[in-house]
Amino acid sequence: MTSITIRIPEDVIEDLKRVAPLLGFSGYQPLMRAYIGQGLRSDLERLEEDEISALIKSLKRRGLSDEIIQEALVEATQS
Repeated sequence: MTSITIRIPEDVIEDLKRVAPLLGFSGYQPLMRAYIGQGLRSDLERLEEDEISALIKSLKRRGLSDEIIQEALVEATQS
């Protein structure tokens, strides 16, 4: 892990300290890491879906059939 410094309002830290044990975390820092990780994974998934949608639209504009595109998607997800 890498240490960082971040400024967070005191009331947010107090809320994190209060919520962390209720969610089964040993402290507020692990909870913060979990929140950051969840948000990052969510954004990455959304961005990847946007890229795939853009690729599909581009392939359709180039004349590839829905059937071929679907077969390629199935093949790519099974790899």
